[in-house]
Amino acid sequence: MSQIEGARVFREAWIAGVLKHFPGEPKPSYITPWEETPEWEREAAGSVYEQVRQFLDLSSGHASRLSREQKGRFVATCWTAQMFKHFEDPKPGYVADWPDLPDWQRETDADIFGAIEKSLN
Repeated sequence: MSQIEGARVFREAWIAGVLKHFPGEPKPSYITPWEETPEWEREAAGSVYEQVRQFLDLSSGHASRLSREQKGRFVATCWTAQMFKHFEDPKPGYVADWPDLPDWQRETDADIFGAIEKSLN
């Protein structure tokens, strides 16, 4: 799968997770379709997809045995690194540590890991 296709898997999983877990009405930017997603965000999504893919590959697939929380934490950490890459001074919410993320975002990050796993099978 190309990095662009992987980025789309990430973005589609993000939107699905937001629609499932976000309490109330999400901000429009949270559910922006792929075609309207900013280029930096597409690139970041592709990078995180690739990091999860490599993580699963390097563990010979055994990273799938991580807990749901561990999977979500991995996605969140990879995303945080991308925020530092793309923004000189990112908003605190963009780089919040796992315990500081809202529940809906933690659940969505775990869903993203699962969607990436599924895309590799």
